[in-house]
Amino acid sequence: QVQLVESGGGLVQAGGSLRLSCAASGRIFKFNVMGWYRQAPGRQRELVAAISSGGRINYADSVKGRFTISRDNAKNTVYLQMNSLKPEDTAVYYCNTNWALGVLYDYWGRGTQVTVSS
Repeated sequence: QVQLVESGGGLVQAGGSLRLSCAASGRIFKFNVMGWYRQAPGRQRELVAAISSGGRINYADSVKGRFTISRDNAKNTVYLQMNSLKPEDTAVYYCNTNWALGVLYDYWGRGTQVTVSS
């Protein structure tokens, strides 16, 4: 099994910064994608940013230039540096890792709340 544990959420004023971390443990395939999704009340879960084990990165348009995703492959940890936060960034942020080996292996953390006050 694979476990993902997020940390770093909290309450911040608009314009502020937060850094999320997600540590993965268990039977993890070395070639994987790790990423962050978010879900605001009444909205669908959406991709924020993702990074492959080879370093390929994908960002949602809404966070480009403000958020930075990175990872430490040796620690199986992914980070999300969030700057210039806006109230519309308020959501529960979920860590995800996935890989395909004939079938899709897809794992989620429990989520961490990020609240941005105006």
